[in-house]
Amino acid sequence: MTLQQLKYVIEVARSRSISKAAQNLFISQPSLSNALKELENEIGIIIFLRTNKGIIMTAEGAEFLGYARQVVEQAALLENRYSNTQSLQQHFSVSAQHYAFAVSAFVRLLKEYNRDEYEFTLRETKTYEIIEDVKNLRSEIGILYVNDFNKKVIYKFLREGNLLFHELFEAKPHVFISSRNPLAKQDFVTLFDLYPYPYLSFEQGDYNSFYFSEEILSTISRPKNITVSDRATLFNLLIGLNGYTISTGVISHELNSKDIVAVPLHVEERITVGYITHKNVKNSPLANIYIEYLKETIAEEQTRL
Repeated sequence: MTLQQLKYVIEVARSRSISKAAQNLFISQPSLSNALKELENEIGIIIFLRTNKGIIMTAEGAEFLGYARQVVEQAALLENRYSNTQSLQQHFSVSAQHYAFAVSAFVRLLKEYNRDEYEFTLRETKTYEIIEDVKNLRSEIGILYVNDFNKKVIYKFLREGNLLFHELFEAKPHVFISSRNPLAKQDFVTLFDLYPYPYLSFEQGDYNSFYFSEEILSTISRPKNITVSDRATLFNLLIGLNGYTISTGVISHELNSKDIVAVPLHVEERITVGYITHKNVKNSPLANIYIEYLKETIAEEQTRL
């Protein structure tokens, strides 16, 4: 087993294609395939299943990938510490629902990560795709919420994907509205108060089930509904149309407009926000740092509520 073989495994898992990985590694596809086969024969496990539709990582392969990442990252640290050569480019990916605190923690990670080269990815995406990203190792961390309504369905998908849910915090529901909205000065609002205003929610694509909605109380009928695909558009519509959306109440005023405020919603529901990881993959050092920044960012923003 060589360090180069471990790098090959990491790149194939990231590219999800042996041919694409070979191009990125500047080697021939047969050479890469042979190197992977030699590694699998040496360690006695199948890392990748080859199918007509591409490659699929096995459960044993996912576990091996976690160890491979650690070894390669530690080797990069050694190289950076004891030689004058440039450190290896680092990779880290997060998939998340549309939470400002996830972006704030990501920004902090990038500011603190003092390297000349890196490739980081932050996907603000749909609930089902978050689960798929972590399941298929496209992202190391996924961020989403569960509540009494959706948790049975969400946990079912997590179990089937060998994923674990780690709680970050429990929140009382709030509405995000414009600071100029007539409801902005109230101590709390009710569903009846919100009835005349446009309701904004994030689209979920082909998996547009109530259980995958990013907003709680998604089954309630409302006279005015607007679906959007990104957070900036949603916030612009909150201001421009006096609309509202339902979320945790944790909002970053450093990244988002101070024209948006969070007002408690008077309902009995609770929202549990957490991050998901793959059961067979150990967190990388970057993932652990990001998780700590998540917790610190959330704690800081909660003190402002």
